[in-house]
Amino acid sequence: MIEKIVYLEGIDPLDLFGINNLLYEKIKSFFPKLKLVARGDEIKVMGESSEIQRFETTVNLLICYHHKYQRLTEADITGIITDTASAQITLAETEDDVIVYGNNGKSIRARTVNQHRMTEDFKTNDLLFAIGPAGTGKTYTAIALAVAAFKSKAVRRIILTRPAVEAGEKLGFLPGDMKEKLDPYLQPLYDALHDMIPPKKLADLMEAGTVQIAPLAYMRGRTLDNAFVILDEAQNATISQLKMFLTRMGRSAKFIVTGDLTQIDLPQKNQSGLNTTINILKQIEGISVIRFDQRDIIRHPLVKDIVAAYEKQEEGFQNS
Repeated sequence: MIEKIVYLEGIDPLDLFGINNLLYEKIKSFFPKLKLVARGDEIKVMGESSEIQRFETTVNLLICYHHKYQRLTEADITGIITDTASAQITLAETEDDVIVYGNNGKSIRARTVNQHRMTEDFKTNDLLFAIGPAGTGKTYTAIALAVAAFKSKAVRRIILTRPAVEAGEKLGFLPGDMKEKLDPYLQPLYDALHDMIPPKKLADLMEAGTVQIAPLAYMRGRTLDNAFVILDEAQNATISQLKMFLTRMGRSAKFIVTGDLTQIDLPQKNQSGLNTTINILKQIEGISVIRFDQRDIIRHPLVKDIVAAYEKQEEGFQNS
């Protein structure tokens, strides 16, 4: 007998368990050989390995059914469990613009033209550069693609990294050890992951090293096989750092590099190697460059006006 935690990803537990746990009891009735203990967004399962696998497959099918039809009844549960093969075929077609389902059933979609292009280019390219202003969803879309690839077992690990470059602050003056000093720079990556993976499961994955978040310098000397690797804020990396990072690419790996050329925090803006690297590599087959612009901004409407105002000012400096 073994024990396993099955995490309820992409659905509100109430939608799966039903009012007063009526649906949960119905599901349990089909698995008399298993001991099941539900708590929040996870179910502890104890029993034989084959039965646990069947239970996990069933839960995933029920979640997919709820995504597609926005309902789940006792009759639906009976039909899906008694005819699993037909259910899998029925649910094979999903919405094209949904990248992954996050916590509590939140659908994470490509919402703009360039986000759609990013998801399409990802299918045929192993290295993507996503370049553009703040608020366009570059990093969020990249992390959604990474989580989707991990859930489908296309990769075994997710690795997220950023250059540890200060934006008006000095690392040495921040409190705590090195991890505590670096965490504020990596927080946007944590935030996106917390939208897509249940907190307990994410903590387990990070403890096991399956999901890693680290500063760019920690990539040196590594070979990243069977991994989905994202370099965020790449405008703050030099040419040599970008070369170091890109040459870490192992077999069956996917790399996405995101950056905003208008927000370089290096002491001298010409130290940034991002634009040079794109120009060097853009003609290589298997590499795609997606340039986001103001039309892709999905934050507060004022953000578009703020970005446009700064661009206008910079154009004025260049022309003067």
